[in-house]
Amino acid sequence: MTKYAQSPNLPHLVREFANHELAIKNKSELTVDEYILDLTLFFRFLKMREAERAGSPAPDFEKIDISDLDIQFFQQVTLADAYAFLSYCKSDRDNDAAARARKTSSIRAFFRYLHVQKKLLDENPMQELETPKKKKAQPKYLTLEESLQLLASVDGPYKERDYCILTLFLNCGLRLSELVSIDYTDIKDNNTLVVTGKGNKERTVYLNEACMDAIKRYMAVRPVDKVRQKDKNALFLSSRYQRISPKTVQHMVYGYLEKCGLGNRGLSVHKLRHTAATLMYQHGHVDVLVLKEILGHENLGTTEIYTHLVDEQLKNASDANPLANVKVKKD
Repeated sequence: MTKYAQSPNLPHLVREFANHELAIKNKSELTVDEYILDLTLFFRFLKMREAERAGSPAPDFEKIDISDLDIQFFQQVTLADAYAFLSYCKSDRDNDAAARARKTSSIRAFFRYLHVQKKLLDENPMQELETPKKKKAQPKYLTLEESLQLLASVDGPYKERDYCILTLFLNCGLRLSELVSIDYTDIKDNNTLVVTGKGNKERTVYLNEACMDAIKRYMAVRPVDKVRQKDKNALFLSSRYQRISPKTVQHMVYGYLEKCGLGNRGLSVHKLRHTAATLMYQHGHVDVLVLKEILGHENLGTTEIYTHLVDEQLKNASDANPLANVKVKKD
């Protein structure tokens, strides 16, 4: 169960909504928790405005009780309320467009549930709620040379494990959550493994020669005797002989990026996923539809950012030509 879904501090309709998204919509626990946090913020904002309009003393925002909210309250919520909330998030909470877009999705999902599934609203007031426009940032990634440099920097008592982790990130484009959840028993004789991605969707990952060699070398030194029973099948283990945590992997990756002089680039574990995708597209000439399946993207638009990346590089290369600014002299 999620961290927040069954909290008694939530309105019962929000708890029902959370259960519906988990059980029927098959949303991940992380996504549902984000819905709950966003809706809690929205409803506290609405209650705060009510108090201000009534001339009551300003309440402590984080302590505003929303557990008593019922369908009568939700029936009074308007589209204007939602836009006022998003404006508040931008001005008072310094939320960027991406954070406000997530809140928009949470609000829309909840009111759609009340209207369509529960049939408690004659009309959905959030039907026309627009998503804040986000700047399309190009993904950060390592070049081929920098990727080789990162792999060459691996050393220390866990070098076989760390090298294997980096190899899987850079070759397979795995998400962090997918990597830490791998059991060595998941690896099949045909050099494939099935990982569970966003929305509990499974996909097959094909392990190339570099991956299989790194796994073989790591398995030769992987601890066996002291491993906790519940983690005995985990592929990657921590120094405490248990399944490695996402935080430990992040710390390890940051350490090696720093070691090889790439620590000031804003790179991260997720950027290694971007690197894998970019290298496959640039050097492997992988079709964007194939790349979509490799990465486990739900929408093609998410994958197409890598094609735009190459387009941008081509433009920059043209602009970098020393003749780029030479123009015909006027008579």
